Amino acid sequence: MLFSETVYSENQLITHPILETASVTLHIKREDQLHEHVSGNKFRKLKYNLIEAKASGYATILTFGGAFSNHIAATAAAGKLMGFQTIGVIRGEELGVQLVKTLSENDTLHFANKQGMQFKFMDRTTYRSKDTKEVLQELVKEFGNFYLIPEGGTNDLAVKGCEEILTDQDGMYDVICCPVGTGGTISGIINGATLDQEVIGFPALKGDFLSGEIEKYTSRTSWKLITDYHFGGYGKINLELIEFINMFYKEQKISLDPIYTAKMLFGIFDLVEKGIFKKNTRILAVHTGGVQGIAGMNKKLMKKKLPLITI
Repeated sequence: MLFSETVYSENQLITHPILETASVTLHIKREDQLHEHVSGNKFRKLKYNLIEAKASGYATILTFGGAFSNHIAATAAAGKLMGFQTIGVIRGEELGVQLVKTLSENDTLHFANKQGMQFKFMDRTTYRSKDTKEVLQELVKEFGNFYLIPEGGTNDLAVKGCEEILTDQDGMYDVICCPVGTGGTISGIINGATLDQEVIGFPALKGDFLSGEIEKYTSRTSWKLITDYHFGGYGKINLELIEFINMFYKEQKISLDPIYTAKMLFGIFDLVEKGIFKKNTRILAVHTGGVQGIAGMNKKLMKKKLPLITI
């Protein structure tokens, strides 16, 4: 069974002249290797939600996401493995007009469909109100009773799962770094860290609302967000980041998703080069998975006539 036991990922040492010059040690926690299709923080976030859904007798899981959402792909795969019917409410009503064409052009939705996920394509105005009582009641009328997982997967049970990312051996690190989307992963990491470790989050989105979200799930204060590396906002990417991703893959043989982990690691290297970290600082960076999204991003880059990301 997918979540039958607690699993831990390996920490991989990263070697680079920038790190050596600064006398900083960097390891990457390979959460991306937890499972072929349910990897990274999605594995952690889904674990206790699906266990709870199964224990409560639900047969259907419903969740929300964009057309290239890692969360949608992982929920579809995990749901199939655990015997659930899954429903993905997808942002963008136009995507459902020619579904065969959409599935042929979108690797994420194609994969989710192959896992048995049923789609509902919702117009963007309604989607912005997806958490309201009125919208949820309409979804219950349409699909019957379901276990609801929010967009991105963050809730109390998701944070509980993310608290299992760090191990006792990870107490040797001075700083824990992770990408930030909805705030669930970093909240779990903060709760799982030792009291003398600093946790640094690298938001992939613009805006300063994330601190408030994180404070809903943790009372600890030994953390901060560095908001300088979102590259223009969620899903945004430029030539500099593409070159960094491809350089990293060539040198370290680790694929980085362009939405989250790549931006975090770019930020870490930039901060190390600027001398922000003291000598002999030991950093652990959490790879939150999501590499399935590279294929979709490459299609966008091809249209913009930009270099492709190495897979």
